[in-house]
Amino acid sequence: MNSLLTEKITAAKAAGRLGLIPFLPGGYPDKAGFWDALAALDAGGADIIEIGMPFSDPVADGPVVEAASLQALEQGVNLTWSLSGLAEHRARLNAGIVLMGYFNPVLQYGLERFAEDAGKAGVNGLILADVPFEEAGEIRALLAARNIDLIPLVGLNTSRERMKLYAGSARGFVYFVSVLGTTGERTSLPDEVRQGLALARECFDIPLALGFGIKSPEQLKELSGLIDAAVFGSSLIRHLDAGGDAAGFMARWAR
Repeated sequence: MNSLLTEKITAAKAAGRLGLIPFLPGGYPDKAGFWDALAALDAGGADIIEIGMPFSDPVADGPVVEAASLQALEQGVNLTWSLSGLAEHRARLNAGIVLMGYFNPVLQYGLERFAEDAGKAGVNGLILADVPFEEAGEIRALLAARNIDLIPLVGLNTSRERMKLYAGSARGFVYFVSVLGTTGERTSLPDEVRQGLALARECFDIPLALGFGIKSPEQLKELSGLIDAAVFGSSLIRHLDAGGDAAGFMARWAR
């Protein structure tokens, strides 16, 4: 079956723009406000929305995302809440939906049960930041049976050989991590990013999305032609924390 995530980014590219992929932790800023924020992101032009699976011991989250996730956990947000709520709200969202997080919550939920419930909830993709290729076979197969893409994470320290390994089973899009570190806004991107993206272009035949440290649309101009989509999380959360709304944030990116 075709990948909805690939189709969403390809359609954005055909329209002459980057695919827009905002990220919010499930249940942030609060349980009711989260679904309103998702609807506003969707209406504002998001092609894909990443929903974070809050976890108490993140290894790749920067301070902004970590604080937002802990805030959600304190409200009792978990995978059961996220998947049941998504099943209720999914029909009103046009964007592709990707869950992003760590393996522990998925394992505790149960791999088969997770794949089944994610499929019923209309999830299109999953990103697991702490699961290497060699350990992803079981969950990849369970997801594939429900047409859910396991999105590969690659970055500045990923070799050509390893990229080709991921490329053999990659679906949806490739998430290129722009820095060696945690998530969070940065005023500039490392010079090595351009070389890394060029290498990823050679190895993968699906869309390439850049994430970690994306602060503004202006940062991406120098990378024109090298990426197909941009992921932004910390800048969106800061915008909401400062009293802004999701619609206003998306208006800047969708121009």
